[in-house]
Amino acid sequence: MQRDLSWLGDQFVIDGDFISAVPYGSGHINETFAASYGTADGRRRRRYIHQRINHEVFRDPAALMRNVARVTRHIRAKLEAEAAGEIDRRVLTLVPTRDGADYLVDEDGGYWRTYLFIERAATFDVVEAPEQAREVARAFGEFQKQLTDLEPPSLVDTIPGFHDTPRRLEAFRSAVRDDVARRVAGADEEIRRLESFAPLADTVLSLVRQGLVPLRVAHNDTKINNVMIDDVTGKAVCVIDLDTVMPGLALDDFGDLVRTSVCFAKEDDRDLSKVRVELPLFEGLAQGYIEATRELLTEAEIDSLVLAGKLMTYECALRFLTDHLQGDTYFRVHHEGHNLDRARVQIALLDSLVAHESEMRRIVSRAAARVGQGG
Repeated sequence: MQRDLSWLGDQFVIDGDFISAVPYGSGHINETFAASYGTADGRRRRRYIHQRINHEVFRDPAALMRNVARVTRHIRAKLEAEAAGEIDRRVLTLVPTRDGADYLVDEDGGYWRTYLFIERAATFDVVEAPEQAREVARAFGEFQKQLTDLEPPSLVDTIPGFHDTPRRLEAFRSAVRDDVARRVAGADEEIRRLESFAPLADTVLSLVRQGLVPLRVAHNDTKINNVMIDDVTGKAVCVIDLDTVMPGLALDDFGDLVRTSVCFAKEDDRDLSKVRVELPLFEGLAQGYIEATRELLTEAEIDSLVLAGKLMTYECALRFLTDHLQGDTYFRVHHEGHNLDRARVQIALLDSLVAHESEMRRIVSRAAARVGQGG
């Protein structure tokens, strides 16, 4: 049923009268709407994003919004200091409520926020070309660079243990044991495959414990559709979906980029023959990310970028299959077995990443050497 959002315009500092609102984007978690405001004659119109935060997933929306406000204002201050152009297109802009707050709590206890809509740009669910992959990776790398002087402890964990892969593995095993939705029998092969990759789970956290990989402020959800791409130039404009910006690892960010951007298949594609690593796409990702972050990353981080892609793919496979086994309680689904389809894609991609590991390592080495030589 379509939500009536006409009341929101009176709650936020919005220019114009409410005209319409439609669902927007392809996110799995929050409810997002593009809303138009302006004059009845259509001579003046402006769009905004209204978003209802899923407080079942994000248990402390107020703390989450403090993170978002801190991050967006930090980036805006840097852009202003650089005298950058079109700042409202390069960082998300929170629209305050009439009371000056960054979010609104409705009478049902729902948390709402509003952003300025970024015009003349779009998101993509599947990468289309190596240059686009490079742009997306560069955007996430620049985002991390902009936040390098924002200390991780200043942000809260909006989802504790979000990229704790050993914890995800244990949750998966618990879901198999409990079988609350009676779906284990129909996922026997997928369960077996994920268990076979279990040694991956602790690889990156082991590097952290050894002091080889530092804690940073990370985006933690670096899918291609979390970067706005300019309609005309094809250049990355703005990193969006900041709900999981919190203390994390650069490896997790690059790994999730690999997971979501190295093949042309959709995340829920049922034709698994399409799910394979396209090395030109990986090369675009490696070049873009390393160009933006080379002065920040340690040698251990550079050496572990390929490992990170495997790990994040494995972790997401665990998450999708766990949710399927538990009855689809986390990710939104649009048909029966949707999360199982998603898990199968991740498993197929993981197989391909393993098969192409040596080629990807050579690509990373070339990209790092080129940047190090100023090329």
